[in-house]
Amino acid sequence: MARGAPSPADLQVVRELAARRLMVTASQLESWRRAGLLPRHRRRGLGRGRGSVVDVVDPLVVESAAVLARHLRQGRDRRLAVLGWFAEAGGAAQPGAVRVPEPPLAAVREAVVWVLRGTVSHRLLQVARDAAGAGEEAADALYEVAGRLLAARPYRGSANPALVRAALEVDRDVDVPDGPVFKEVVHLVVAIGLGAQEVGGDALAEALGAFALFGLTAEDWGQMLGAVERGESPPVDWGLLQQRADMLEPVQRASDEQLLRARTVLLGLRMFYGLYAMHALFMPDTPALAALRAKIDEWGMFPLLDHVIALSPSPRHFAEGLAICLEPLFDGLYEALMEQLAADPALFQIPGDETGAAGFMETWTRVLREQTTRARKRADESREEPL
Repeated sequence: MARGAPSPADLQVVRELAARRLMVTASQLESWRRAGLLPRHRRRGLGRGRGSVVDVVDPLVVESAAVLARHLRQGRDRRLAVLGWFAEAGGAAQPGAVRVPEPPLAAVREAVVWVLRGTVSHRLLQVARDAAGAGEEAADALYEVAGRLLAARPYRGSANPALVRAALEVDRDVDVPDGPVFKEVVHLVVAIGLGAQEVGGDALAEALGAFALFGLTAEDWGQMLGAVERGESPPVDWGLLQQRADMLEPVQRASDEQLLRARTVLLGLRMFYGLYAMHALFMPDTPALAALRAKIDEWGMFPLLDHVIALSPSPRHFAEGLAICLEPLFDGLYEALMEQLAADPALFQIPGDETGAAGFMETWTRVLREQTTRARKRADESREEPL
């Protein structure tokens, strides 16, 4: 075989992928191999001084090349394809389908770090750290930069699905609470960078309350912080807030096992969040589903999940979610929900209906049709009303 010519094994891979309507070239395969994303074919030695030979095309090479071909496209950064590959490998395999192999986890870690370095939150953290101890002018600059960056990506509010459902059932407008307003988010950024004392207890309580963390209001936070200031409660280690704000370092030091676990937690919480959110869309409410929602409410985590989870995430959003799910808080919630699911797995079993999931879907479809009919009738009536 001429030097630089494609190997017969790689040509066979190209043919196998072409049969799946995946167009790759032998040079692409070699490029992916040099980047550490594609393994080499396993070779068998021919004996002393006689070299080695590839007996059969390695299925791992074929499936790895196939998933790369699905996620790579012209102009797309290869690291985004790695993240898409990692997300796909964590999903359940379709019956009869070949399981997607895992990408090299070193490449996954590199891709997550690359995404995080470009996020607004990381840029804010860097600006905040640079401002620490640099005087009043630096603090003013932090407020200005934080305001400018956050204005480009405002936080959204979230309505509890139970409230949305109740409003829709009686034909009432849905009240969607505002997300944290501009100044509240800036206060939190400044507290992370310069310390809570720079912001003050009242402003910090408003900022924390605006995020609805753990179901606590600004008044709740104000009472707790006031008790600390009066010496009635143990002092707060605000250094933990600064440490938790840095998502980059935990990813860099995470082991392969921890990255895989974070993916399990992220994909699991996405499922639980979806079940919670679908309650707003008239999904039949079974005891098992209600118990899962109650567990999330018990942890006060729906607002956080609503910020973190996307049901159809981009690779960048997946990377941010993966980093967040390295946190013990999210791991603990996932475990609690899995325990609840094990205790009552009949999510789609309507009490008294022996048809199981089929009856569940039939009921849901019927209710959605009824709601659609009602909505159209109300719209027609409103158009017919005299001006």
